[in-house]
Amino acid sequence: MPSTPATTATAQIGVTGLAVMGSNLARNFARHGHTVAVHNRTAAKTKTLVEQHGHEGTFVPAETAEEFVAALQKPRRIIIMVKAGEATDAVIDEFAPLLDEGDVIIDGGNAHFADTRRREKDLRDKGIHFVGAGISGGEEGALNGPSIMPGGSAESYKSLGPLLESIAAKAADGTPCAVHVGPDGAGHFVKMVHNGIEYADMQLIAEAYDLLRTVGGFAPERIAEIFRTWNTGRLDSYLIEITAEVLAHKDAATGRPFVDIVADEAEQKGTGRWTVQTALDLGVPVSGIAEAVFARSVSGHKELREAANGLPGPSAEAAALSPAAAEEFAARVEEALYASKVVSYAQGWNMIAKASDEYGWNIDLGAMAAIWRGGCIIRAAFLDRIRAAFAADPQLPTLLADRQFAEEVGRAQDAWREVVATAVRRGVPTPGFAAALAYYDALRAERLPAALTQGQRDFFGAHTYRRTDREGSFHTPWSGDRTEEQTA
Repeated sequence: MPSTPATTATAQIGVTGLAVMGSNLARNFARHGHTVAVHNRTAAKTKTLVEQHGHEGTFVPAETAEEFVAALQKPRRIIIMVKAGEATDAVIDEFAPLLDEGDVIIDGGNAHFADTRRREKDLRDKGIHFVGAGISGGEEGALNGPSIMPGGSAESYKSLGPLLESIAAKAADGTPCAVHVGPDGAGHFVKMVHNGIEYADMQLIAEAYDLLRTVGGFAPERIAEIFRTWNTGRLDSYLIEITAEVLAHKDAATGRPFVDIVADEAEQKGTGRWTVQTALDLGVPVSGIAEAVFARSVSGHKELREAANGLPGPSAEAAALSPAAAEEFAARVEEALYASKVVSYAQGWNMIAKASDEYGWNIDLGAMAAIWRGGCIIRAAFLDRIRAAFAADPQLPTLLADRQFAEEVGRAQDAWREVVATAVRRGVPTPGFAAALAYYDALRAERLPAALTQGQRDFFGAHTYRRTDREGSFHTPWSGDRTEEQTA
């Protein structure tokens, strides 16, 4: 359909910020039959979008903010796709004065949820709805169907929801991968946790690769085949799928495995770090995510690694495994990867549950698994089982308490322990596998050494402690008569 000038209010949705993500999102709306107003600070990008993709649907190009707003039907719905932080605030400040009560501003970037809460309150006081919408799936997802996690008021979702659900990815059962998450910053919060789980997932997969290559002796091409096999079973996921593709790829310039010509210094944009920082604030243990964040940090500190390169460790000349032993080891790595993955997801869901209680968001934990079944980076077959687990018991304290997951992780634990022990003996760093196992053991332990920690805290700081045999807080006068315990 032809594009039209911004002269009348014909557009159902508007997108401002036409870099790749914004452009693809606008195209996705247009492809689904929606008239889309498009605007960019640099008008040339708007013109390019319409010239190259105008045949995909109806676009209404606008050069100014005033034209853009005038092109939108009421209630106006504007999606902001610009860099998080000051740039987002600048766009809000530009458009808010042009809007009326009941209009909706949607931030589709990776904003910190605390910023979203602030913006939502400020605009609510002006009668404008503000929606922080997590959008996962990258450039391809934005164009072909992302997973969408909008927060904000329930009222705003009544007008916005059908539009978002129309462009979202669809799960295998046809359900749109978009749902109203909860008030104010809830949408951006769960997107942040999604990214934290993504960090952990990628780290665990990288550790599995390292073990298969270093201990199993497999070449990258063979490891790609192993990952493809795993992707037909319980580890079926987007990340496992693309891992096989990366490992099978050969560098065109050298003919060497692609993975061998890439610098081993992983970068990060900050959402994983935000997850760990926020978890500390909430008092929620997310050790798997934390170790993944720190692993990327270690990889980037090349000067530290070079300084420590000569430190003693296990002999690198360990005997190669026989073909049969290598295949058996690969099977154990699969068990360790699956069990560690379950732990990481369990930690992420615990964090969402804690924040939901803390901020009064009333998040449906099963729905989060449902909308992550398609479109997003961590989409995986076992997310449907997570959805089912919370549907059966909305108060499930942890995924590890679900009978089916508990049985699977229990069956995997012997192989899991052997893999971690092998990694330690061989000097292969596996912080993700080891942290996940430690967390599992901490949860199942009848008693933890935290009792000693409390004694130490009471000794040096009179921080008090609780007893196992009666109620109350107590303090022992360590410098005096210790038989005279005091009630705090």
